[in-house]
Amino acid sequence: AAAYKHVPMMEEHPLAAVHNNILGTWLVAKAAGENGAKRFILVSTDKAVCPVNVMGATKRTAELVTLYLQDLYPKTAFGAVRFGNVLGSSGSVIPIFKSQIEAGEPVTVTHMEITRFFMTIPEAVQLILQASLLPKIKGGIAMLEMGEPVPILELAKNLLRLSGKSARVGRDIFITGLRPGEKLHEELAAADEKVVQTGIEKVNLLDTSGAQLPESIAKAIEEERIDEIVAYLRAEIMVADLEAEVALD
Repeated sequence: AAAYKHVPMMEEHPLAAVHNNILGTWLVAKAAGENGAKRFILVSTDKAVCPVNVMGATKRTAELVTLYLQDLYPKTAFGAVRFGNVLGSSGSVIPIFKSQIEAGEPVTVTHMEITRFFMTIPEAVQLILQASLLPKIKGGIAMLEMGEPVPILELAKNLLRLSGKSARVGRDIFITGLRPGEKLHEELAAADEKVVQTGIEKVNLLDTSGAQLPESIAKAIEEERIDEIVAYLRAEIMVADLEAEVALD
């Protein structure tokens, strides 16, 4: 069971997260604008809301990069789509739980009260495509409605029972403790982000009027000045969280 109590990949390799999520988004989005692409859509995450981990902080910055480039390349529609976890995707808890059950190991859950939003792969793909066609996605962020958050402990118990096994905490399920940068509960919109309904079911837009990437940081990203980007993540993006901040060293 201890094998599954690991540090999330981006917490363990924060500079790789900066390169992939921030510099990667900048380069691909800029190429889209320079080559006259009609649309560029960033797939974001609920971890970008009030982030306390490297994944969320770099994804939030990627959202701001996308909005920033809209002004530079007005002929291309730049937008982001934010949503939660996708069932069965790489890194999802369900494949991990299934592999633990098949191996006859206890299922590991990080906290008794932890919850997450979930959506199926077909639904996520369909809604992302629909959101990308919204005229108002240009220079904005869409948010997918994910329903009620799912208690992970109950999810683990149900999978065990469906496999014909008992589901006792302490014997069949081990509580391993929150990992670095892990939240108990995720959000899809920050308190200062106004949610605006669209004509598409389960697709909303967020009022992003207050969201802006500083010109100095845009320049630092363009010139790949990593130290300045990391300092910005610490000071402006990441909510105070000691474990998450240490991960940026």
